[in-house]
Amino acid sequence: MAHLMAEPPNVRLKISNRSENVLLVREVLTGVAETIELDSSDLYDIRTAVTEACNNVVLHAYEGQEGPLEVDISASADAIEVVVRDYGVGIRPRIRAPNEAALGIGLPLIQALVHSVEFTDADGRGTELRMRFLAPSRCAFEPLQEDGDVPSPADEDLVSTTALTIAPASLARTVLPRVLSVLAARADFSTDRISDAQLVADSLAAHAPSSLGSDRLSLTVSVKARNLELCVGPLGAGRADRLILDSDVDGLGPVIEKLTDDRRVAAVGSSEVLALQLVDRE
Repeated sequence: MAHLMAEPPNVRLKISNRSENVLLVREVLTGVAETIELDSSDLYDIRTAVTEACNNVVLHAYEGQEGPLEVDISASADAIEVVVRDYGVGIRPRIRAPNEAALGIGLPLIQALVHSVEFTDADGRGTELRMRFLAPSRCAFEPLQEDGDVPSPADEDLVSTTALTIAPASLARTVLPRVLSVLAARADFSTDRISDAQLVADSLAAHAPSSLGSDRLSLTVSVKARNLELCVGPLGAGRADRLILDSDVDGLGPVIEKLTDDRRVAAVGSSEVLALQLVDRE
């Protein structure tokens, strides 16, 4: 059977295996579903199965310690494929045949909800659970091409940092505001400041595609108490300042300039990375 994941995923999320991060995965799935106009019952099944897979990583992959959790999402006209990956001790439960008794709670539920599932163990160096859902959507993404390595935080930084890659970049319109809203709430932002974070996300989603060197938006978000720091890139040379100036949303003017507390541009080879800071001082 051919896999959707032969192409790069439409979304890659790299986070810590903390239980609170399962909500981020669910919000990303909801954003993708909104863009492709997925039926709500199909979304429910997908979110339930993926939640179970992520909970397995939270509870078992690192034997009570923290470690990376990666989730890849790919969408075609007739199917969604989600890969949940860890780099832990390597757990390989056997997927039961249809006439066998259930194995427990999580994996039998996953098996009941998916069209196909594959479980791969890397000899004690991690586990990959690949789930394919037959879920017709009203629009599909064009096949993606590999676009080189995407900057990613070190595993030890994932305690406070979320890494997200979205392609095509237009998909960010429904994904990025959801992610930033969850992270702003986690940073203990006020309701007003959470709304500001949503506006910054809306602006990045609307204007970043024209500033990218490709149709792929990559960013990291670091969370501290009442503080968010976003790093967006790689951007084309000279595009970061233009992104700040051309960040109007709904006639509000340059949202990034107005609502962020600090803005820095760093050169990375022939590209740029834009660092934005949002602080809640209330």
